Amino acid sequence: MAFEPSPQLLEYTEKVIPRYPQKRSAIMMILHALQREVGYISLEAQEWIAAQLDLAPIKVREVVTFYPFYREHPIGKRHIRVCRTLSCALNGGYQVCEKFKSEFITGLNEISPDGRVTVEFAECLASCGTGPVALIDDDLHENLTEESVKALCDQIKAETPAAPVPAAPAHA
Repeated sequence: MAFEPSPQLLEYTEKVIPRYPQKRSAIMMILHALQREVGYISLEAQEWIAAQLDLAPIKVREVVTFYPFYREHPIGKRHIRVCRTLSCALNGGYQVCEKFKSEFITGLNEISPDGRVTVEFAECLASCGTGPVALIDDDLHENLTEESVKALCDQIKAETPAAPVPAAPAHA
């Protein structure tokens, strides 16, 4: 199935490409715009971007898979990233992650059954002195404990309507 860009994304792409001396230099700007709009960057979208920039699709794929802030799959309405590097791990980062997962009855890197969140690990959130830390969407939360995680989860549940993920169709 071919990727069909929105009129806004198409207009943005047509505006941003001429700003650069080489078309390929616009790749990250277009990837960010697409992910902001759609939520993730599918293989079909990567192929579309490659065509816009006159590149082989592998050149776009290299960028998408190199940078950890690009996503290739849908995520929940809220994105929870828990730091797992040394400072945070030693101060309870793994327990914090387990608490987020248990509160939303989900696994790592999965959309919770209620559609509210995706919980994943991050390599470093650059707040080593205040670990364990988690980034919820774009907000950093420091010095986390099981109690503060419970309060954050309650807040997310109150603010974010559930949108259950449809079950995959059964194969005959």
